[in-house]
Amino acid sequence: MSLHRKLRLAMIGGGRNAFIGSIHRIAIQMDGLCEIVAGSLSSKPENALASGRDLFLPEDRIYTDFETMIIRESSLSPDIRPDIISIVTPNHLHFKPAMLALRNGFHVAIDKPITFSLSEAIQLREALIQSGKQLLLTHTYTGYPMIKQARQIIKSGTLGKIRKVFVEYPQGWLSRNLESTNNKQAEWRTDPGKSGKAGAMGDIGTHAFNLAEYVTGLNVTMICADIHTIVEGRRLDDDGALLLRFDNGASGTLMATQVATGEENNLRIRVYGDAGGLHWQQADCNTLNLMWPDRPAENLRCGSSYLHPSVLHNTRTPSGHPEGYLEAFANLYRNFFLTVDALDNGKIPEEQWLDFPSITEGVRGMQFIDRVIDAGKTSEKWISF
Repeated sequence: MSLHRKLRLAMIGGGRNAFIGSIHRIAIQMDGLCEIVAGSLSSKPENALASGRDLFLPEDRIYTDFETMIIRESSLSPDIRPDIISIVTPNHLHFKPAMLALRNGFHVAIDKPITFSLSEAIQLREALIQSGKQLLLTHTYTGYPMIKQARQIIKSGTLGKIRKVFVEYPQGWLSRNLESTNNKQAEWRTDPGKSGKAGAMGDIGTHAFNLAEYVTGLNVTMICADIHTIVEGRRLDDDGALLLRFDNGASGTLMATQVATGEENNLRIRVYGDAGGLHWQQADCNTLNLMWPDRPAENLRCGSSYLHPSVLHNTRTPSGHPEGYLEAFANLYRNFFLTVDALDNGKIPEEQWLDFPSITEGVRGMQFIDRVIDAGKTSEKWISF
């Protein structure tokens, strides 16, 4: 598992005081496969310059707007030109830089949800197809090794026909009106002009939805939604629950809330087939619980030799040494980097390298947001996905 050379990346967003930028940078550089060579790290010029200097970027490769960066960097010689543009901005600032990057010959990594609207996601899909480039969508939780083990167990048929899926993402950080206290993260995530038509469902509901489809290998076909705005004065939803129907006939529920006071980020999924069930939660992300009707339950542990080879590929430490959120992020980037390098050098990527979320998951996520918000406004019990 080696690259022809270290890949080069330019970042948009993620400067000083940004929540997710440093997490992306740690993940990008964890395996030594890629280096950050340029950046337009903030929409505020003084912050963009200071943030670039924090990263010791060359002065002539620190930019105060992404348009200038993409155009100028695209004109550089192949030995210093970036391979990838990573976009870690709020939702309303995803589409334009992603389109410009693809049109100028860059691969793209982008935070979720992929765009501000479904129509933008569909346009981006067409541009990606035309470009021949690769796109990574950082749905972090699919990078956890034991989530990949759960997917392999279900894919193998060990649990039998899947009947029931429960997925939930409880948070409590927006239990109060933080957007009125100059909290930057709360401000943009609750602003329909920056976040889009959904609040909690767009921010964390999309993660729960993506996890349910990824783990089970099934597609949601119908939903029944109950969507709420709990905190007075808030302009977007902060709480919701869905009934789900999947394409194999299974049923399920999805809960996403940001007003569960005291909760942190304990994303959970339970899946039940006619032969067994499984349970995973982020609070104990290195354990996968299996349940059987005729024998004791099992606890599979991250790093153990009995796990699927594709899971071991995404595991860095021996059993008992915990891996978590940063490593899950890094797994997505590493698989993306290996795929980009192989394709750019005329090679066929290994199957396990192709295991990262991309444009299909991005469009599905935007369809989810659209249908959930529509379903929450209608008196009809079920609507098609």
